[in-house]
Amino acid sequence: MAKSYDVIIIGAGPAGMTAALYASRANLSVLLLDRGIYGGQMNNTAAIENYPGFKSVLGPDLAKDMYDSATQFGAEYAYGSVESVEDQGAVKVVKTDSDTFETKAIVIGTGSEYRKLGVPGEDTYGGRGVSYCAVCDGAFFKNKHVVVIGGGDSAIEEGSYLTQLASKVTVIHRRDQLRAQQILQDRAFANPKMEFVWNSNVTEIVGDDKKVTAVKVNNNKTGEDSEIAVDGVFIYVGINPITKPFGNLGITDENGWIITNDHMETKVPGIFAVGDVRKKDLRQVATAVGEGGTAGQGVYNYITALGDQVKN
Repeated sequence: MAKSYDVIIIGAGPAGMTAALYASRANLSVLLLDRGIYGGQMNNTAAIENYPGFKSVLGPDLAKDMYDSATQFGAEYAYGSVESVEDQGAVKVVKTDSDTFETKAIVIGTGSEYRKLGVPGEDTYGGRGVSYCAVCDGAFFKNKHVVVIGGGDSAIEEGSYLTQLASKVTVIHRRDQLRAQQILQDRAFANPKMEFVWNSNVTEIVGDDKKVTAVKVNNNKTGEDSEIAVDGVFIYVGINPITKPFGNLGITDENGWIITNDHMETKVPGIFAVGDVRKKDLRQVATAVGEGGTAGQGVYNYITALGDQVKN
């Protein structure tokens, strides 16, 4: 028989862990599922400077503190890659790669993942000079030249972090100005180790039998092609929602982002969504935590209403 819970929370990032805290504190049985370690993208962040109560905190440290808080009232944690979710009305069925569970409510907090450039050499040199995580791989490029591709918050934050290790960080951006927050831009422009290549697209990542050696670049204004010798390539060109297992539920937009109301409810009763997987403007730890609290309380209200319907 499938093991049963009041609520299953899919994804153990800050939003999912907060939902687990609120739901379990309301005396609901909670399973927190994730395909990897708890914390989500916090584990890839060197320092978080905009989470209230902390001037600066290491991402993995904040993840551990949130996990300890989320499980203190009995929420269970399990590894599992969710393959499908079936809505059977008052009962939902969650199938992973190894188990099947039944639940009254679901909170989806699967987050998002970095988008690939889709150029020759990107997959070939994955783990051999191509990376999407400066905190994870930056130490391999100490005193070396790396490029960062992108112009948003992630690209500039991670580029700034890399200057602590690399000899030089070259930011390649397809536009003539950055999209990152102004404070991040100011820091980057003031950093002597950072330089910028504007109006340019990387068309190929080049290497030898062992590692990356260069990137080929096309200037989208002049049409000029060039090649930059580098030791590493860090890519930050956007994110995609992780929502493939939920495609049958009809809760996503055309790009895969889950649509909810202000109560984190999807159009399917009993299914909520929180964090970076939602269609929204701001994706931050602070907003994820708020959404998790809202969903945790919403789950309690939903299950209480289900009980009242049964009694009547």
